[in-house]
Amino acid sequence: MKKIVQVSAIDMTMNNFLAPLNKASKESGFEVHTACSPGNYVDEIKKDGLIFHDIKIDRKISPLSNLKSIYKLYTLFKAINPDIVHVHTPVAAVLGRIAAKLARVPTIIYTAHGFYFHDDMNEKDYKFYFNIEKYMGRYFTDFIFTQSIEDHEIAKSNNFLKNKSNHIHISNGIDLDKKFNYESLSPKVREDIRNLHSISEEDIVVTFIGRLVEEKGILDFLESIELLESNNIKYIIIGSLPPGERDTETFNKLKNFEDNPNVIFTGQIENVNEYLYASDVFCLPSYREGMPRSIIEAMSMKNAVLATNIRGSREEVVKNETGFLFEINDSQAIASYIDKLNSDRALLTKMQENGYERAHKLYNEKDVVEKQLEIFNLVTNK
Repeated sequence: MKKIVQVSAIDMTMNNFLAPLNKASKESGFEVHTACSPGNYVDEIKKDGLIFHDIKIDRKISPLSNLKSIYKLYTLFKAINPDIVHVHTPVAAVLGRIAAKLARVPTIIYTAHGFYFHDDMNEKDYKFYFNIEKYMGRYFTDFIFTQSIEDHEIAKSNNFLKNKSNHIHISNGIDLDKKFNYESLSPKVREDIRNLHSISEEDIVVTFIGRLVEEKGILDFLESIELLESNNIKYIIIGSLPPGERDTETFNKLKNFEDNPNVIFTGQIENVNEYLYASDVFCLPSYREGMPRSIIEAMSMKNAVLATNIRGSREEVVKNETGFLFEINDSQAIASYIDKLNSDRALLTKMQENGYERAHKLYNEKDVVEKQLEIFNLVTNK
């Protein structure tokens, strides 16, 4: 049987983002192994019929811990003898590829969910992370899958791989048939969630989804509430601080907003689709992204989108049609756009409908999975 090992830093990534690909791979005849740090999602991964391997992987550069992870991954790969190792998330992708190369795995694939270097970095840091990506690609990688077109062009034009045709743009997608099927939800879902949080029908709900860390722009978003001219705006914050997350300082600063009656913290929830259905506007003020799935989810549930003008986000959001783009660290811009949409409900509705159409036209999860399976089958059917 053909074997593939999927590697990520934490089990949340494996379960929440890679499950559709892993299940489709299994259905296509692959024995699917997963390797990551364990957390709250191990049982879910096993329920999908996948083989779970407990490999602790730090999410930061930590030489001793990183070397231990490389050794454990190397040992695992030698024992499994996989046809493919497919790596995800920045640090895990580097460690996994080194281990796979040492273990002489036939095909090593890296999905760049968003290159770590970005426009807002200083030149020294940008060059450091750029060169890591370039040389890890050149010497430790057979295929690079990119979700963002911009990332694809950067990798290809800078020859991250020796074989240019192995740079594959896969985009990103969501389950539009079931979980994020707008038409399958009842208006009562919206009513119940709003009633639960004492939100009136006249209120505009602005939702944020993501890790509660600085680079997601969560503090910029929350600070914007104090700059609003409108008094009928409610913020819903969906997300938590994943295990092993380095940025605990930002998380502690969020406590300053817990007593604000217009800010609702839900923590990590399973019914994100229902909350987005009850929402009007989605805001992602992130400093770095690949191709954010949360924006696609929001558009599929008819939310206008506010996002920073960065790679990935600006590819998904059509400025002035499906939402607005603004610069990093600009709480005033966030507030101004929310006020604008609140005062112009016709514009809000138009952007919601345009985003819904865009999500269905471009971001179906089935297409993204199919592109990857084609490569998996290509390299294992030689």
